[in-house]
Amino acid sequence: MKKIIIFILTVLAVCSCSDVKVLKVSSPERADISSERLVRIDKMIQQYIDSGWVAGAVGLIARDGKIVYSKAFGVSDIETKIPMQTDNIFRIASQTKAIVSIAAMTLFEEGKFLLDDPVSKYIPEFAHPQVLDQFNEKDTSYTTIPARREVTIRDLLTHTSGIDYAGIGSRVMGAIYRKGGVNGGFGNDRIKIGDDIKALGKLPLGHQPGEKWTYGLNVDVLGYLVEIWSGQSLDQYLKQRIFNPLGMDDTWFYLPADKHDRLVKVNTEDSNHHVRLMPQEFVNYPLLKGTYFSGGAGLSSTTKDYAVFLQMLLNTGVYKDIRILSRRTVELITSNQIGDLNLNRNKFGLGFEITTASGQAVLGISEGTFSWGGIFGTTYWADPAERLIGLLFIQQSPLSHSDIQSKFKAMVYQALDD
Repeated sequence: MKKIIIFILTVLAVCSCSDVKVLKVSSPERADISSERLVRIDKMIQQYIDSGWVAGAVGLIARDGKIVYSKAFGVSDIETKIPMQTDNIFRIASQTKAIVSIAAMTLFEEGKFLLDDPVSKYIPEFAHPQVLDQFNEKDTSYTTIPARREVTIRDLLTHTSGIDYAGIGSRVMGAIYRKGGVNGGFGNDRIKIGDDIKALGKLPLGHQPGEKWTYGLNVDVLGYLVEIWSGQSLDQYLKQRIFNPLGMDDTWFYLPADKHDRLVKVNTEDSNHHVRLMPQEFVNYPLLKGTYFSGGAGLSSTTKDYAVFLQMLLNTGVYKDIRILSRRTVELITSNQIGDLNLNRNKFGLGFEITTASGQAVLGISEGTFSWGGIFGTTYWADPAERLIGLLFIQQSPLSHSDIQSKFKAMVYQALDD
């Protein structure tokens, strides 16, 4: 009987391990994807480059843990014409949010906080929040009313707190944040994130907590909370708990010197929406020896590194033999956390946009897919129903021809061959 029990446990262990996909290069056909149809993607991306709309891009597609598409197009520097490579490093901006949200949830699993804890429990400056009432354009003075409740950790993870963005948010809240000394930057070598977040906590919210979905500095606050809960700087916590275990060796806030030459230059557009080089002093933060770890926008990475991160989530929290999160926590993260509020046709989980039945009708992306992107032209999604990961990385802002991202997504699905 003892031998039978050991045999059954061994079989169950093998079956469980077989569900853990590890990314490996494979032919498309082995993942039921058509090589012939993938060529259509090549032609589409090259058309955007030939038209002068983008300078270069890297695309990656993986299914069932098989990397069936990893290609570079165009150049990484439009002045030197250096060809783009698949291991080039991109500023992933708001794709940082998903990583920091996952880092926070590892601490949730350790009992460091509950989702509905008030932020003020850990950052006193957020106590007794006020909501903007009247704003005077002439002198940027304002009046407030008391918030009906405090901002919670769940509000931060779902962008429903009422916290806005300093740079890309509303004009009114941006003015209030600038006056209040909130930087909200990507990187900095003069201050630390805690300085910004403490200042932010003393300023009014744009609306009542939980009332609306407003994209803002929520995950920057969360990044500072990770530092408080863990007792480590955010960069060190990410390195110890996510990057090193997953082998994400090319994902950093501030790049080591030996990786500087792989960082893609950021482009912008002329008046005809054709690509031109952006002044790099505005976006050279990955090359600094910085002290400001922006939880909402500060990381740079490669398509391969980010694909590993997404595969871990498709594997319900485990990659190779290392478990980052439990299956149930991943299910919690990728479920609707905003109730009746909407993000266009979709919902939002704890750090990700979640495709709904209505949302899947737009491009054919499956219901339950989780996704997001970054302001410099990077985008990603992970589709549990199709066991599929897709990433398209560009470095350009603004990106008027952003339909390249939607076309890429739709064309990945047209290549499925099962």
